[in-house]
Amino acid sequence: MNLERWRQQIDQIDERLLELLNERAQLALAIGREKRTHGLSVPAPEREAQILQRLCARNRGPLDEHAIRQIFSTIFAEFRRLQEGTP
Repeated sequence: MNLERWRQQIDQIDERLLELLNERAQLALAIGREKRTHGLSVPAPEREAQILQRLCARNRGPLDEHAIRQIFSTIFAEFRRLQEGTP
């Protein structure tokens, strides 16, 4: 049965996703510090819109555009919270 092998692959992918999210979080923190240094606002809705547009254009499925937008909107919200220092 392939079930156990597939689950192991999913576990490995989840670990890679976690590493990448934490790497992205470190960059977001650095960007937040830089923005504060220069008196800039943390939220960047135009940048988020550009990212969503680029990712949706590159998406080859099976996730649909709605799923991509939902997932990345959640990621953006969490990283904004992190940059702003909000618990």
